[in-house]
Amino acid sequence: MVHRKLFLPSKICPGCQRPFSWRKKWQYNWQQVIYCSERCRRSKSGPIVTPAVLPTDKKSG
Repeated sequence: MVHRKLFLPSKICPGCQRPFSWRKKWQYNWQQVIYCSERCRRSKSGPIVTPAVLPTDKKSG
C-alpha cells in the first residue's frame, strides 16, 4: 500500500522561508495560497534576514 502523503505538493512561504505542504482545506485554491499561516500572511514583511546572510560592503581602495 502506497501512502499518498509522500507525494503532496509543497511551496516555500515568503514570510518564514519554510516549506509547507498541500492541505485538504486548500484543495480548491492551492494556486492562490501564498503563506503557510495567518501569522506569516499578517506580517508580510518579507523573508527574515539573519546576520549570516547580510551582504557585506567591502570597499577596496
